[in-house]
Amino acid sequence: MQLKVQPDGTIHTLYQDDIDLSSLGQTEIKRGSHVEPNEDAHWVADLAPVQGPELGPFLNRADALNAEHRWLETFWLPAVIRI
Repeated sequence: MQLKVQPDGTIHTLYQDDIDLSSLGQTEIKRGSHVEPNEDAHWVADLAPVQGPELGPFLNRADALNAEHRWLETFWLPAVIRI
């Protein structure tokens, strides 16, 4: 899990159940993407909510979720702290 800590103390991360984020303070959860099937029954990860691309199509949902996670960690959430 990566945490990006801003100078004002704001923390950004990709939500996971690894830690109770409320222990770090007030939380606000926002959607970073949409992983949905397309008309061909393949899966795409639409990263428009964070001004990102559409990834895919993928044959299965797990591959789309993995691509989504990798893109968000690489381009939206540069690593500052790794736990």
